[in-house]
Amino acid sequence: MEKTILVTGGAGFMGSNFVRFLYHKYPLYKIIVLDALTYAGSVENLPVDINEHNGERLVFWYGNVKNAELVDTLISQSDVVIHFAAETHVTRSIYDNSIFFETDVLGTQTVANAVLKYKDHVERFIHISTSEVYGTAVKDKMDEDHPLKPLSPYASAKAGADRLVYSYWATYEEPVIIVRPFNNYGPFQHLEKAVPRFITSCILNEKIRVHGDGKASRDYIFVDDLCLAIDTILHADLRSVRGEVFNVASGSHRSILSIAKDIVREMGKDESIIEFVGERPGQVFRHTGDIQKMKNSFQWRPKISWEEGLSRTIQWYEDNRSWWEKQLWMRTIPIITKSGKRELH
Repeated sequence: MEKTILVTGGAGFMGSNFVRFLYHKYPLYKIIVLDALTYAGSVENLPVDINEHNGERLVFWYGNVKNAELVDTLISQSDVVIHFAAETHVTRSIYDNSIFFETDVLGTQTVANAVLKYKDHVERFIHISTSEVYGTAVKDKMDEDHPLKPLSPYASAKAGADRLVYSYWATYEEPVIIVRPFNNYGPFQHLEKAVPRFITSCILNEKIRVHGDGKASRDYIFVDDLCLAIDTILHADLRSVRGEVFNVASGSHRSILSIAKDIVREMGKDESIIEFVGERPGQVFRHTGDIQKMKNSFQWRPKISWEEGLSRTIQWYEDNRSWWEKQLWMRTIPIITKSGKRELH
């Protein structure tokens, strides 16, 4: 069946991985990518060279999701909208938070309003939220009914967008589905994120910086498993997913220090390269995703183990230095810690 799918933020890390997944799996689908190409997005992440193939099976539009006229035009041509576009880095939101609320909340409102205008033919609107909306876990595993207690400006902006989208289902019966991914990692991830930052530090024989004592824990899932989960939701019976929220996670957590040690060991380095910096403000102590709803609804479960995913990710960064070396200057951000000290994080 032919479909036209609009992917906002399709040149970023998660968005571009999903665009490549769609492009290779569904040759009859037309894909429209809208991206503002901020520092974290690049047309190099797309599955085709847009100078040679733009307009065949994939159409790229350079633009911002706050541009209502552009968003309206693209959604009028689409059967499905998958909304990745967002500012996503916790530390950067502490350094400069205004753009997070503009893009993540107002941009999402723009998309939701356009979907409302064309809801007679937009089959579904999949909003990519984040586990950061939960804050620190208050029980062993965080299910979709876990309280929302965002602890950073980024998490607060995403929580606002998450609930805004839900309200469009409750108020207007938009065909909304909300996906809350836990920490993703894999190819094409910006160096500001922990896993690629640790990997590239090892490649460059630099120190690895870990916040606080490194005990803060996250649930990490390889990006290919996220793509499979979204694909499952995209093709599920709409009656079973409309208005629903789904966690996408591995179901287990690991500390940031253990992640650093795993990378150091896998890359043949000594643990002495790990150094500790001050605790990051708004730090979440633990995230562990409950994925029972995805299992029960679709028999979905992650396929890529941490060990396999990490090995594949390390190999990608070792093979693609020309892609990431131009990002080196953006790995550190100056913030003021809880103690009032200015540090690079």
